[in-house]
Amino acid sequence: MSDIRYTPGAAGAASAALPLRQYHPAHEPHPENGTALGFWLYLMSDCLIFAALFATYGVLGRSYAAGPTGAQLFDLTLVAINTAFLLLSSITFGFAMLRKQQNDVKGTLVWLAVTGFFGLCFLGLELYEFAHLIHQGATPQRSAFLSAFFTLVGTHGLHVTFGLIWLVVLMVQIGKHGLIHENKRRLMCLSMFWHFLDVVWIGVFTFVYLMGVL
Repeated sequence: MSDIRYTPGAAGAASAALPLRQYHPAHEPHPENGTALGFWLYLMSDCLIFAALFATYGVLGRSYAAGPTGAQLFDLTLVAINTAFLLLSSITFGFAMLRKQQNDVKGTLVWLAVTGFFGLCFLGLELYEFAHLIHQGATPQRSAFLSAFFTLVGTHGLHVTFGLIWLVVLMVQIGKHGLIHENKRRLMCLSMFWHFLDVVWIGVFTFVYLMGVL
């Protein structure tokens, strides 16, 4: 693409003597830190979504409609194991980012694969929990409590699913192109997203499961 040259208007002899300013849009497609700012804005919008879901659960979490309560349904041992899987995935993602800083492609891919494994374990246990609850008759239609529970926890699980898909696609890109600037920027965004999901899950574990068994 040819350079775009801007010629100041002839507002006088002084303005005519100003040097021409050149722009290079072909070589500067993104403003500096523009991607990070845009992704932070996305995360803030996601915060609003989860805030609304937490507020809904706070209102409906005790509306059992003569059905089972959280204390009767929740298996804290299973949830604690699931929480450990997600927290471990956050740690291994941190190791992947350290390998990225050292431009170690193989090390980055290995730790991303470990992160994906823990993420799959988390998702598998969550699906098992849902299937077990439904088998017991604790479906979303049973009570407002269960509707709010499945919506909140299921939305988080859906985010983890999309995160895993993103992780696999990014691993393919890194394997194909290496740790180029674009892939490092994508890794940074995925890292923020993954750690954000960990923070949300801590809220779910505390607000839904721990308080639910009290």
